[in-house]
Amino acid sequence: MKLVIINYGAGNTQSLKYAFQRLGVNPLLTDDKEEILSADKIIFPGVGHAKAAMNVLKEKGLDVLIPQLKQPVLGICLGMQLLCKFSEEGNTECLGIFDETVKLFEPKLKVPHTGWNKTSGNESWYYFVHSYYVPKNELTTLTCNYITEFSAAIQKNNFYAVQFHPEKSGKTGAEFLKKFIEQECK
Repeated sequence: MKLVIINYGAGNTQSLKYAFQRLGVNPLLTDDKEEILSADKIIFPGVGHAKAAMNVLKEKGLDVLIPQLKQPVLGICLGMQLLCKFSEEGNTECLGIFDETVKLFEPKLKVPHTGWNKTSGNESWYYFVHSYYVPKNELTTLTCNYITEFSAAIQKNNFYAVQFHPEKSGKTGAEFLKKFIEQECK
């Protein structure tokens, strides 16, 4: 199986690479369109600012490529948010795969939301680091509650996305990534 991690300068790609290597898979870290198109499965990571990340995706032509992908794609953290149509972070037009607006947490509690939280849907604990969130919607498969209930995971066709960092979520995160490798996240 060929697993590709999209490299566009906005992800903690080394942590992801090591997480997959611990599972016996050696992913290819690349921004090459042909390599991405030939992958069996794709990871779309992200850490950073939505507008800056979208600018890099546009410069590399990945903003056109990613929505056309037919193989399973897993967006992680900012990757999840960029798969949506719009982000309040920098008033950014995103990729539009999920018809959702990414919102800023109201700062009633500490923002960013950082740490371990339990998800409803599978009752597992995952590690989160984010100030923006995807509201719960009809495509939500897991939720989490921090200030408000939000989408911890969403899925549409071949696109899966999670707000948490499975590569930093210990055994539970490793099991999640293994499930993505062996089948599809559901």
